[in-house]
Amino acid sequence: MEAAHGDKLEALYILAVHTGMRQGELLALKWEDVDLNRGVIHVRRTLVRSRGRIALGEPKTKNSRRPVDLTGAAVEALQAHLEQQLEDIERLGDLYRDDGLVFTSGVGTLINPSNLRRRSFAPLLQRAGLPQIRFHDLRHFFASALINAGCSVKQVQLALGHK
Repeated sequence: MEAAHGDKLEALYILAVHTGMRQGELLALKWEDVDLNRGVIHVRRTLVRSRGRIALGEPKTKNSRRPVDLTGAAVEALQAHLEQQLEDIERLGDLYRDDGLVFTSGVGTLINPSNLRRRSFAPLLQRAGLPQIRFHDLRHFFASALINAGCSVKQVQLALGHK
């Protein structure tokens, strides 16, 4: 997390580690799905590939549509991210495509997952001195952390949106 501090996508990495959300769920997240006052996110969509392009689509399973509780650190990260995003929108004006996405490219469009992994996640791991892992391994880390904290398998299952 230290290596992610100050990164444009710091909040994305904090959410990944603190919520166990899938990469596609994070990249498809819209501000209308986020309730910072109550500290909850509602997973309502994910990224899908359609005709070789990425687009918003339905979550992986029925159970993937779920509320996700946020930690205090996640709420703070999202608040800071929103402030920065609003500054970017104001600075770029008509050049910014505002579709309400939480995590975007520099001009407001969807982030391609392979670009995220190659241009942001792999360099982040390198800065942190960590081995190359899959983004999905952050989800496994979250699940392991819950189990180590004494949560039941059922609680972990619900948090991850598994059947």
